[in-house]
Amino acid sequence: MTKSIRANEVERDWVVIDATDKVFGRMITEVATLLRGKHKPTYTPNVDCGDYVIIINASKARYTGLNKGSDKLYHRHSGYFGSVKSEKFEDLLKNNPVKLYKLAVRGMLPKTKLGREMIKKLKVYEGSEHPHTAQVNKGK
Repeated sequence: MTKSIRANEVERDWVVIDATDKVFGRMITEVATLLRGKHKPTYTPNVDCGDYVIIINASKARYTGLNKGSDKLYHRHSGYFGSVKSEKFEDLLKNNPVKLYKLAVRGMLPKTKLGREMIKKLKVYEGSEHPHTAQVNKGK
């Protein structure tokens, strides 16, 4: 019989991923898997059993696709008529790579309360420094 894990029984680790020279899309799928907890044998779909993920050197990742920078658009809408705003991939990468990572990962998580809790465990930093050293060292 398969045992379902409860929310208070979950053991969370801290995972640090260095984005330097990694392909963006492949890395994002790995991050989504870690946040959901699908890499653990105790995975339960209705419980947030994922780990905390820290991405460092976010601006140094590799991006594939010939014209992705100029062709790919990210849209947002306030709900009012005519209020759709679009931003190009290259502009978002240059101005706010943290938002780019959060948007990409959020698209791979459940669109429920559970998914909103999972995305809070993602920490993205442009440089190689992050303030979570105490948690990372404790987990290893």
